[in-house]
Amino acid sequence: MITFYPQVFWIVWKSSRKAVRGDYDSSDWARSSFDILRALENVGVRFEITGMDNMRRSEGPVVFISNHMSTLETFVLPCIIQPIKETTFIVKQGLVSMPVFGPVMRSRDPVVVGRVNPREDLRTVLEEGAKKLAAGRSIVVFPQSTRSPAFNPAEFNTLGIKLALKAGVPVVPVALRTDAWGAGKIIKDFGRVDKNKRVCFAFGKPMEIKGRGAEEHQKVIAFIQDNLAKWKREDENREQVTGPA
Repeated sequence: MITFYPQVFWIVWKSSRKAVRGDYDSSDWARSSFDILRALENVGVRFEITGMDNMRRSEGPVVFISNHMSTLETFVLPCIIQPIKETTFIVKQGLVSMPVFGPVMRSRDPVVVGRVNPREDLRTVLEEGAKKLAAGRSIVVFPQSTRSPAFNPAEFNTLGIKLALKAGVPVVPVALRTDAWGAGKIIKDFGRVDKNKRVCFAFGKPMEIKGRGAEEHQKVIAFIQDNLAKWKREDENREQVTGPA
C-alpha cells in the first residue's frame, strides 16, 4: 500500500487535470487505466484475462454485464475494453461528483443514476443508455446493488438485459475476481492490496436477447458462477502442489 496508492493518486491526478482542461480522450482513459494495471503488477498482483476475442465477435456496440467485486474493475476494465470497443459505464452520482476522480469520470460521458429512486434510475438507464448504444458506444453494467467479494444471484438484477433488449444489441457476460484490491475501513475505495490473490477477468460470447431475456439473464449468472468456481478450484489445486502463496 505504501508504494501502490501514491502511484494511483498520481495517475488519477494527472488524468483529472487533463479532464478539467477538456483534453482527456478515450485513448488517455485507456492509457491511464493501463498505468493502474501496471501499478498493481509492480506490487506483485498477477492478472489473468481470457475471452477477449469474444468482444470482437460483435461488430457493433454491446452491453457488458458483470459482477462487481471491488474498486479494481472500475480502474482496470477501460484498458481491456476501450481499445476494442468505445465504451462507458453506468455509475452512481457520487462517482461523478468526487473532487479529483469526478472530472475523469464525467469526461467519459457515463450514464449517471442517483440510487435514490429505482424507477427513475431505470428510466434514465434505458433512455440515456439506448442513446449511447445507438451512437455506437458500448456500456458496462454492474447489476449488483453494491460491490461484494461474494456473488449472490438474488442481488443480480436484470438492468443490463433490459437495456440490451431496448437498444437491440447483444450482451457480453463478464466474470471477474478482483478481491486483491480490498475495501478500506475508513475509505471503502482504498483498502489493502493483497498480491497473493490472483486477479481474473473472463469475457463470454455475445448473446442476442430473445423474448424478455430471462434465459440470457440466467446464462450470464451461470457464466459468472462457473468462472468463480473454476478460479477457486485452480487456486486450491495450486496450493496443494506448491503450498499457500
